[in-house]
Amino acid sequence: MSYRIIITLFFVILGGAIVACRFLRNSGHIMAVPAFTSGVAAALSVLLGVQFLHRGPCLIFGDSLLLDALSLFHIFLVNGVFLVSSIYATGYFRHRISDGSLTLSYARRYAMLWQTFHAILILVLLSNNIGLMWVSIEATTLVSAFLIISDSDSLSIEAMWKYLLICSVGIAFAFMGTVLTVAAARRMEGGDSVYLFSSLVRHPELINPRIMLFAFILIVVGFGTKAGLAPMHTWLPDAHSQAPTPVSALFSSVMLNCALFCIMRYLPIAEGALGFSGEASSILILLGVLSLLFAAIFIPVQSDMKRFLAYCSVEHIGIIVIGLALGGPAVFAALLHTVNHSTAKMISFFSAGYIGERFGTRDMSVIRAAVKKIPLWGATFFGAVLILLGVAPGAIFLSELLIIKEAFLSGKMVIVVLFLFFTLAIFIGSLGTILRSMFGPSKNDDMVSSEKSMPQPRRIDTVIAVVFMTLLILFGLWLPDQYVDFLKSAATIIEQGVNL
Repeated sequence: MSYRIIITLFFVILGGAIVACRFLRNSGHIMAVPAFTSGVAAALSVLLGVQFLHRGPCLIFGDSLLLDALSLFHIFLVNGVFLVSSIYATGYFRHRISDGSLTLSYARRYAMLWQTFHAILILVLLSNNIGLMWVSIEATTLVSAFLIISDSDSLSIEAMWKYLLICSVGIAFAFMGTVLTVAAARRMEGGDSVYLFSSLVRHPELINPRIMLFAFILIVVGFGTKAGLAPMHTWLPDAHSQAPTPVSALFSSVMLNCALFCIMRYLPIAEGALGFSGEASSILILLGVLSLLFAAIFIPVQSDMKRFLAYCSVEHIGIIVIGLALGGPAVFAALLHTVNHSTAKMISFFSAGYIGERFGTRDMSVIRAAVKKIPLWGATFFGAVLILLGVAPGAIFLSELLIIKEAFLSGKMVIVVLFLFFTLAIFIGSLGTILRSMFGPSKNDDMVSSEKSMPQPRRIDTVIAVVFMTLLILFGLWLPDQYVDFLKSAATIIEQGVNL
């Protein structure tokens, strides 16, 4: 089966499911549709991977789409997170479906937007045309904004507008960077080639370095706003905290990565045009360190579980960007950190959603003995947060260690000191609050009035929690050779660009 057929099937199936949701009359059935389509998408991505082993990187549908190791890596990640989050969502909404509080109109809107969001993110990852990538990212902003809105929460509407306005401004900067990239490459022969990543990366000597540097700054600010880099991150805590929990998991685990993917595509072009002088990387290091600084200031003072996790995203996106900027083995570590962070953040948001339902609040200053009262999700949240804080032998500890090692070996001691200082400040400032909410004694031995009785977790929920927590520990101790090789091939593309 060819790349063209697999990709066409993906978009046709998602499009058909979106239309089907419009005609279904049962909220439960509608909520099950994204789980089905995500499963099909995951299967198709496996087929795509099998084809990739035999055929390698390839341009698809003319020159508009590009599949290489970097895009395939992100496609696997996106489809995996969508599949698990869709399954989780069927349980997350089941109480509202059973008591009738989940309206049919909301279920339709949610399922249709969810699948549209999925399709557009895949289009972002396949884009070889810089204009198509920009249009696709802008489309994700418009679609995902309405996923933030709940049925009856005015705060979610406020968060939606904040997200829409700030990210739209960021995308406007990215548009100017896109235009300047074309202007910088105007000496290249062939009108269409200046719009294609695969062409730009082959002819860095024909790109005006000063214009390209300015273009890259705008690109980083623009797409970095969508990725949650500080100081452009201000939309992120509100959107993550007010969106339904499955949407928060998607935002943190895949949307931020897809925005960062756009910067990854431009990085080898900018570095090549600038003669690998390190100017482009310096921009990324600056924003990465700023993200760690903002995270160190704001994470310890968060009491809302989802806002706490949102600021953790700022921290880890900053760490990934620092890894990309350091180059060499640190780029491999940055991609490894991308997977580790997405997995830990997904499972921690799942846990926060159920803990919030159980206690009637997400305020960690109020929640007590969560591990005792809701063992599965309490223990999972505690474990996932420890991994996010970089505790050994978690997977995030390993990827952070590899980044620090490369910074140390390359003599960038200022980065090493700032990295260690900020991450240690986050760990010390956060651990006490987490321990009290997960294990601290209740003020009253009886259940407080705000707590709700919850049914036993579904078997599939238990499987999700156990499997992903096991993976987060296992991959901190051992990495399969095939996994390492795949990440290294994707990292090579970030440094050198795609080689067709």
